[in-house]
Amino acid sequence: MRAMILAAGRGERLRPLTDTCPKPLVKACGKPLIQYHLENLARAGFSTVVINHAWLGHMLEETLGDGSRWGLEIIYSPEGTALETGGGIKKALPLLSPNGQDPFFVINGDIFIDDLPSDLMLPTGKLAHLFLVSNPENHPNGDFVLEQGLVSEDEDKPRLTFAGMGVYHPALFDDSPQGPFGTPLLLRKQMPLQKISGTHFQGYWLDVGTVERLKGLEARLTHI
Repeated sequence: MRAMILAAGRGERLRPLTDTCPKPLVKACGKPLIQYHLENLARAGFSTVVINHAWLGHMLEETLGDGSRWGLEIIYSPEGTALETGGGIKKALPLLSPNGQDPFFVINGDIFIDDLPSDLMLPTGKLAHLFLVSNPENHPNGDFVLEQGLVSEDEDKPRLTFAGMGVYHPALFDDSPQGPFGTPLLLRKQMPLQKISGTHFQGYWLDVGTVERLKGLEARLTHI
């Protein structure tokens, strides 16, 4: 299985840090955020990682190189203009699943976790397996319902927050739009068909979306 780190966002909420640095290269305790992902992916046994980029993308390529220092092969998927999560994955499909049949793992570049989920598998017959987390203070209403291993949008039940991590089958992107679009557009179409499964991720997770949260993460890492 190959992995993709979504790294094309502008990082508006992390300005001014991201005015001269792409968001995934913003450092926490002296190490770029994306490097924590690369180390986790290598430790989990991945060998090939696709990274998309747009804003200041050349800096990502210059900093990370070919990935050999982590025992990885990094393949870049430049976008010019950011294609959002769904559009970015769709553009990279030939890199993620060369035969068009193998599932792949995707993780947002602006989150922090201590370790990857242990169950990086796509259940038989599903088009995506999402990892959800307990709702953080900045997102109290959550995104999706997780019930008996299936993800849905039932408005009458408690929701969890999409963690920005998932295993996808290339077929999820069949008949998808051209240009920029978000992955939830495709996921919501398949939820009523029970094609989207999920897991409540219990590990440490943080959306490093603001300078304040970045400072909090650095304080945590300093005391681990």
